[in-house]
Amino acid sequence: MIPLLLRGALLLSLLVPCAALWAQPRLGIEQVKDGLYMITGPGGNIGVRLTDEGVILIDDKFPQDFEEIQSLVASVSALPVRYVINTHHHGDHSGSNAGFLEVAEIVAHKNARDNMLRGNQEGLPRLVYTNSTAIYLGGVEVQAFHLGTGHTNGDSVVYFPDLKTIHGGDLLHTTAPFLDYANGGSSRGWVSTLNAMLALDFDTAIPGHGGIMNRRDILNFRNQMESVRQRMAELIRAGVSADEASEQIKDPGLSWTQAEDGLFMRRSVPGFYAEIAAELE
Repeated sequence: MIPLLLRGALLLSLLVPCAALWAQPRLGIEQVKDGLYMITGPGGNIGVRLTDEGVILIDDKFPQDFEEIQSLVASVSALPVRYVINTHHHGDHSGSNAGFLEVAEIVAHKNARDNMLRGNQEGLPRLVYTNSTAIYLGGVEVQAFHLGTGHTNGDSVVYFPDLKTIHGGDLLHTTAPFLDYANGGSSRGWVSTLNAMLALDFDTAIPGHGGIMNRRDILNFRNQMESVRQRMAELIRAGVSADEASEQIKDPGLSWTQAEDGLFMRRSVPGFYAEIAAELE
C-alpha cells in the first residue's frame, strides 16, 4: 500500500506543475495611455482603444487567440468590440478575423483584403479603403492611413489623434523587419512611408512586434533602412553576386544584418538584392 501511495504522490507532483503550465495565459495586456491598451504575446501587437460605445481593436493575432483576446478586452472594458482594423493581411495580425466578423466590422486597406483573398484566408474585411478612412465611436476618432508600400502593399498606419499615438503594424519593429516582396513589399517605399508617418503629430507608437516606440526609435529604424539600402547598392556596384551579398552585407554597425535568424537576413535578403539591383539598372 505504501509504495502505491508513494507512486500516486509522485505522479501528482509531476502533474501539478504541468497543469500550471497549461493554465498559463498565452497573451497579456498593458496600458499604453488613458483609454488605450496593447495586447502582447505571440503574433502581432493588438491595439485596444476604449470608447463609451464600444471597443476598437487594431489587429487580432492568430485564430486560436479569439477567446483570450475577448477575455482580455473584458478585463478593461464592459463594452463589446465594435470594430477591428487590420494593419495588413498576415495571419499573425488578422488570424481571428473570422471570429470577430460574428460580432464586429473589420476594416482594412483594399490591397490587404486582396492579399487575404489571394491567400484563401478566412475572415475577409467587409469594409475597405484606399487612401484614408476614420471610425467615430463614442466621441473618439480613430484614423487609418495608407501612406505607401513598405512591409507589404496594403499596410495601414492607425492614428489616435487625441492621444498622439500611432499603431504602425509591421511597418514598425523593434527588431529586424521582413520585406514581403510577394505581396508588394518595398524597401524604397518603406523609407518614404516612414517619412510620411513621421509627419503625423505623435509621441508614442505601438509597433507590430516588440515594445512601445517613440519618434527617435522610428527615426533610427528609418535610418537603418536607408543604411542597409546603401550597403546593398555598394555591394552590387562592386559586382558582388546575390549569394555573396547575403554574407557581405553583414556589418557590425547594422544590427539587422547581425541577426542571422532574423526576418531580414533569413527571409528578405534575396528579394532585397533584386530590388536594389533593379533600381541601379
